[in-house]
Amino acid sequence: MQRTPATIEEQLILKAIGDECAWENLPKRLQSFLSSKEEWHRRIIEHCIKKRLLWNTSFAHKVCKEGEYYEEMMRYLRKNLALFPYHLAEYICRVMRISPFKYYCDIIFEVMKNEQPYDSIPNFSAADALRLTGIGRNEFIDLMIKCRSKKIMWKLNKSIAKELLPLEPVEFVIDSWWGVCLVNFTLEEFKKLTEEEMATIDKICKEEANSFILFDPVIIKGLYNRGLVYFDVPVYPEDHFKVSRLEGFVSNREQQYEDPIEELLYAVFVVSSESSTVAELATTLQSDLSQLQAAASFACRLGWAVKLIDVASILQEPNISGFSKNSIGDEEDIHAAMSSVSLSGDRTALQQGDALWTDSPSPAAFGYSRVAFIVDANITSYLMMGSVSPGLKSHAITLYEAGKLGHASIADLCTDLATLEGAKFEGELQEFANHAFSLRCILECLTSGGIASNQVENVAATSINKDANSLDSDMRNGNLVVEDLEQLNSEGDASSAGPSNRDTADENPPGATQISDAGKEAKKAKKYRVDILRCESLASLAPATLDRLFHRDYDMLMSMVPLPPSSILPGSKGLIHFGPPSNSSMTPWMKLVLYSVLSSGPLSVVLMKGQCLRLLPAPLAGCEKAFIWSWDGSNIGGLGGKFEGNLVKGSILLHCLNSLLRYSAVLVQPLSKHDLDNNGKIVTLDFPLPLKNSDGSVVSVGPELGLCDAETSKLNLLLQAISCKLNLWTIGYIRVLRLYKEREPGNLFVDDENYEWVPLSVEFGVPLFSPKLCSSICRRVASSQLLQTDFFNEYHEAMQDLRSRLRDVCAEYQATGPTARLLYQKELQKEKDSSRRLMTYASGKWNPLTDPSSPISGASGENQRLKLANRQRYRTEILSFDGNILRSYSLTPDYEAAARDAAVATKSESEDGDSKEVILPGVNLLFDGSELRPFEIGACLQARQPISLIAEASAASASLAAKQKV
Repeated sequence: MQRTPATIEEQLILKAIGDECAWENLPKRLQSFLSSKEEWHRRIIEHCIKKRLLWNTSFAHKVCKEGEYYEEMMRYLRKNLALFPYHLAEYICRVMRISPFKYYCDIIFEVMKNEQPYDSIPNFSAADALRLTGIGRNEFIDLMIKCRSKKIMWKLNKSIAKELLPLEPVEFVIDSWWGVCLVNFTLEEFKKLTEEEMATIDKICKEEANSFILFDPVIIKGLYNRGLVYFDVPVYPEDHFKVSRLEGFVSNREQQYEDPIEELLYAVFVVSSESSTVAELATTLQSDLSQLQAAASFACRLGWAVKLIDVASILQEPNISGFSKNSIGDEEDIHAAMSSVSLSGDRTALQQGDALWTDSPSPAAFGYSRVAFIVDANITSYLMMGSVSPGLKSHAITLYEAGKLGHASIADLCTDLATLEGAKFEGELQEFANHAFSLRCILECLTSGGIASNQVENVAATSINKDANSLDSDMRNGNLVVEDLEQLNSEGDASSAGPSNRDTADENPPGATQISDAGKEAKKAKKYRVDILRCESLASLAPATLDRLFHRDYDMLMSMVPLPPSSILPGSKGLIHFGPPSNSSMTPWMKLVLYSVLSSGPLSVVLMKGQCLRLLPAPLAGCEKAFIWSWDGSNIGGLGGKFEGNLVKGSILLHCLNSLLRYSAVLVQPLSKHDLDNNGKIVTLDFPLPLKNSDGSVVSVGPELGLCDAETSKLNLLLQAISCKLNLWTIGYIRVLRLYKEREPGNLFVDDENYEWVPLSVEFGVPLFSPKLCSSICRRVASSQLLQTDFFNEYHEAMQDLRSRLRDVCAEYQATGPTARLLYQKELQKEKDSSRRLMTYASGKWNPLTDPSSPISGASGENQRLKLANRQRYRTEILSFDGNILRSYSLTPDYEAAARDAAVATKSESEDGDSKEVILPGVNLLFDGSELRPFEIGACLQARQPISLIAEASAASASLAAKQKV
């Protein structure tokens, strides 16, 4: 674990070591800090050891002998239970005669002698020790039980543990291209060699190439078990390799010491690609090439990475029949063709574990587009259900530890996920199973290129153990999912409100590779390869490294819903990303943009962070229940952390808001008892995106939802309005909410016609938490041909427009925005009468007692939504609640001019790009159902005093303190 220098002196010491400064050339400041020349030499050796540097190429060769340096290094490594330094084997194995097997036996003995737990061994060291000694967690526990069973002998003599350790390495995989190297023999060892072993040693000394495949494996393994040879795993800058599953990985603690190779391994797992050389990976990571070669060599040694063999270089031919650049079809074709290639000489065969390489490695040459599907760490916990499906464990470990699951493992992952089909789960396991079902669904959709298949359509049938035909059983937490919109269009039902849109993908048989368009030539379907990336691993990379990784290896990105707020998203000029367009879109800002653009939505109140309410303002007082969202995902006492919001009772709303407002801003949506169903829950519908088909038509709703014709017509009109005002040409879903249409007090009847549908939220990405919704999105992708059309320009225009709207709303209402500046900032007054302009309770710029206003409703009056909608509106206004009456104040033209100037200045400041930090609102807001307005609630705040009064009191206190000093 790399430690940042804490003091200036430590930084200067690192710089002096890098410059190889002698003691006499050090600054006086460092000489006084180090106190002696011996201390300076000790610092040099310690630095080189921590960096695992070669003695002859480091600064250490000027201050100590080679043997002393490596002996000190081995003491440091044993003390920290560190990984064996394979890249230094030329001296450690050949001269010092310390083999990796002997080193790990010593480490295990030290842990047993000190009676430390197995988890104290770092994960990479434990994995390598398991490979060589065969001692894993269970074997270690068994050895400790045997030692402790001897009781007094174990307490008196800990060395008895050595008798239980293995004497020879266990069998492990040796690839054909590994190098065989000799150690320095003693005379006794040389005399014990057989004739075959002597011949093998002579061959190793004489041959320039010393690959394992050139020798008798039985003889080589015999020499290795006696410590007479060691294996070199060469990795060159021009080599290619790919990361496979982390079989044999031990999930112990991470290392607490500094090891650049181990730390680089995690980054190598994420950025590795078979289409990139080792030198290109070093450029991507901006890391030292030699350290990257050592990290890749270790990964190959443990079988976590596979070196791709260059067939042309092996045969010493520039081109091999069947492997030309233009004739490559797929990896399977390569392996099939290689089976017919005859290798001459000593290179008669390639081992099964060796992968093959050609001059055209990129998936684009195979006709594939690369997709990165980004998930969070929770998916790995869902897959780590050994009692449900043990086959998923290795995939989960690879995804969690390596941060990436390559496309070669996707088919096996889907096969393992299919084992859950038909299984029944209860309680918390059902949530885990839902994610597994959804993951399989979206992976099959992507690998098929978004072409409908029976597998994709049948996943939903086995994903939820409920009766999907009943409207009540389709409601989970009050949510109803729309999943059969395309089926109605293909049937051409007369009751459908929209035009009939046939699913063109269904006209092709499963697995078809051609898409037919009427009047156009058939074109080859796009094929996709999918990698799964963990967003926490991506966040550990530098932004520039992440950008290089995306542009080098992928054509498109896709994210799950929800992503952690700390996720790093591609920029506005990056790749196509079917996920959140910016960090602000993962906050309630997106809801406010949606409501403002559509001029429709539930009544919403935005409260700033840090406020404490003594009473609820008018729109919230008297509500039956309310939806609450925290702005930054804060979770306080079970409130605010839920992605879908918290539904709380109106009787405890004040307490819930005060608890959350201490840590985050809050969005509140009050609901009346008529807005809820008979069970006291809200009723929502989820519509998969995109709403438009490839021909421009909009998907329509039919009677499959069990709604009357009037409700169906309302939903179709809402979808039409959404598709016209917002270009959502992406993957995700939009959720609509059923609200009671408030009427005058004389109308006492409540029926279906008194309800309306309004947008509640829009989410970008794949909702793995809902198998039914995920399956619906997959069918929507197929019917819209989203992945089979050239949508790059249209997508970027749509997302750029959405980012611009988000940026404008955030800039308008954030703490440094024009609205907050003019409402809450105290300005110097040059004229006495200027204090009557734009006064608020907070700043003293606006006096609600003298300025004209229009009363809207009382504190707890009914039909708040109706009264707000029917009020007299002004071009620029502020809504204010004085504790008894909700009022609307029209602002003067001076405010409009000042607001325009401030908006232009703020917009120019925010044009640079999207902030990665959560932008909090700097003013209280109220969305009245059609417009978003500033909301003054000073009378509702606890212990609130005008800022002008606080400023006067502070000035008086300061002057009094000055007089007392005099």
